[in-house]
Amino acid sequence: MSTPGSNPVPHVVVGVDGSAESIEALGWAARYAAATGATISVVHAWHYPPAGPLPAGRPPQPITDQVRAAMQQTLDTALTQVFGTTTPEHVSTKVAYGHPAMVLVSESAGADLLVVGNRGHGAFGGMVLGSVSMHCVTAAPCPVVVVREKT
Repeated sequence: MSTPGSNPVPHVVVGVDGSAESIEALGWAARYAAATGATISVVHAWHYPPAGPLPAGRPPQPITDQVRAAMQQTLDTALTQVFGTTTPEHVSTKVAYGHPAMVLVSESAGADLLVVGNRGHGAFGGMVLGSVSMHCVTAAPCPVVVVREKT
């Protein structure tokens, strides 16, 4: 996190799950980075099973490999939608294992800003704010921007 007088490059963490809201969040972060010179870490988190509490241990390796490949494809698609065919050098990606809310809060430690969509794939229709974005707003160690899908 930058401090007054230190003038380092700002850093933004963005949660992306492939939902329209997360693509909007990535677009918002891209515009913010263009205006401020910030670097961007785009994070896609997953856990097995996809619903419920985290099980003890890790999922089997074949599942891990298959899911990581699918998650990376989701990130690549999101990056192409926002940046076109060439992702800027100031943008990095990460596929992380763990509950998305916990991963994003952890990844935002030391960041200047965390950007998330207002709800993702797991949201119930009609919800204004999803559980991941709500957790990030209440637990992140930095300011959080919640972006809604354009209508």
